[in-house]
Order: sequence, then structure tokens, then C-alpha cells
Amino acid sequence: MFRLGRTLLIFSLLAPVLAWSQSRIDCSALHSRILRQTVHYCVLLPPSYDDPASNSAKRRYPVLYFLHGLGDNEQTLFKTGGWALIDDLREQYKITEFLVVAPEGKQTFYIDSADGKVPYSDFFLREFMPHIEGKFRIRPGREGRGISGISMGGYGALHYAFAHPELFSSVSAQSAALMIESPKDLDTAEKSHSPLSGMLASVFGRPIDARHWNENDPLMLAKINRGRLRDLAIYFNCGDEDNYGFDEGAKALHKELDSEGVRHEFHLYPGDHGPDYFLAHLAETMQFHSRVFDAGKAGSLRVSDRRAAP
Repeated sequence: MFRLGRTLLIFSLLAPVLAWSQSRIDCSALHSRILRQTVHYCVLLPPSYDDPASNSAKRRYPVLYFLHGLGDNEQTLFKTGGWALIDDLREQYKITEFLVVAPEGKQTFYIDSADGKVPYSDFFLREFMPHIEGKFRIRPGREGRGISGISMGGYGALHYAFAHPELFSSVSAQSAALMIESPKDLDTAEKSHSPLSGMLASVFGRPIDARHWNENDPLMLAKINRGRLRDLAIYFNCGDEDNYGFDEGAKALHKELDSEGVRHEFHLYPGDHGPDYFLAHLAETMQFHSRVFDAGKAGSLRVSDRRAAP
């Protein structure tokens, strides 16, 4: 009886510590004035965010915006093993503490639609980011702000970072939806019912609006804004058997950045365009952003070294 009582006493003393050692997910919604609809989002808060013993009321954290892929939603990252993986990385001291914010993107590619009916980029930059950074304790300035995404979200992350490098210190993308085909070729592919058929029309128009395409294409933005990307930490990877051929787009981006002397980290790994591939390399993206956040906090922010896959 004594031993049992002592065990219960020890557990009761440890329980608050165990509770505060866990991260938590805060899911909510924002009624957008710009989009005229409700946008859902989830935020992964690090363990110390709610800890009353860590002076958390004064502490501000970096933020990583995470953009999901086509067909997924704001909860996908956390429901498919991402939450556990991020917690494991923190427990192993492989990453530091930062918020991960996942907004609902539906099929927008995270940009304004060609017809102007869905101004998602306008919403994200002018409404969503200010909302998040006003609601949560976020470190001010670009040094504490990164953006990442997979597939369609990878396109969106690269688009935002390359178009607005003054807002982000780091960008990463896995299997980003980068297409090297011309708008005319993509229109032809749609008619032949290729894997890309139907996924572009609502955003880029039917036929594709070439001007709108070029204004938003990360490959084009990398070329236009090359001089402004030199202080941006860039990481991206792709499977060498990507179902949509996005590996060709990734290689084209690597070649473009390389030719312009823009430092970056690129890997072409074995794999396809599936969730197993994304999760297998998620740790790399989290560690990449953690290093940049740490460097920014120390006042020694530097872009990543360029490393290309063979």
C-alpha cells in the first residue's frame, strides 16, 4: 500500500510536467472579408507556449506557414503523422520551438484566380498572416517567418517567397507543382485527359491565361527576382518518379537558381508523389527551417549552402 501510494504521489507531481511537455493543435476559422467565405486553419503550438513556468507570456516564437496539397486540407499534416514527427524532433533536440500554421487552401494554388473571383494571395498576405501574427505570440520580422508546402502547397510556398522575399527568411517545398510546359502545351494536355487535366482551369483559366501564368510561376519569379533572393534560405526536394512529372520542374528550378548564383539546397530522392514520400522527408524541411530561425534569432542569418542531388 505504501509503495502504491508513493507511486501515485510521484505521478501526481509529474503530471503537470508531462502535460506541459506536449505540443497542442489549435484549429479555428477566419471569416474572410476578401474571400467572402470562412477559411479554416490549424496551428501547432510548441510545448512551452502554454507553460506558465517559462515566462511564455513574454516569449515570442518563429512561425512556419505550411501549405497543404491539392485534395488535402488544413488538418492533413497533423493527421498523417506530421504532429508526432515534429514532437519527436523536438524531444530529440533536433529542432527548436516554433509555430506551424496550416491554412485551408482548397484548389487555389494559393494565388489569385485568373478571373479575379478567388483572390487567395490577397487574402493570405493582407488578411490571414496579420490575423495569425496578431492572435499568437509571433516573433516580428522576416527572420522569424518561414513558409513551406507540398505539391500544390509547394508551388504556393515558392510563389510567396520568390514574389515577396522581404517577408520570409526561409522557404521549402516538397514535390512542388512546378510545370515546365507552356500554357499552350498544358491546354493540349487537358484536352487529352492527362493527369493534370482539370486541376488548372479554375485557377489559371480555360484556356490558360498566359500572362497570369507567367506572373505567378515560381520558375519565372526566380528569374525575375533573382537579385532579391540572395538573402532567402531555399530548400526543395522531389521524387525521381513523380507521378505528375514535377521532378522535371524541380530540376529546372535548380538549374535556374544555379545559373543565377542563388544559393539553395535541392535533392532528387527515390520516390513518387505519395504521402509516404512526403512524410519520409518532412524532418529535413523542419530541421532546415529550425536552423534558419536559430540563425535569425542570433542575428547571423545566412542563406543555405547549395547542395544538389547527383
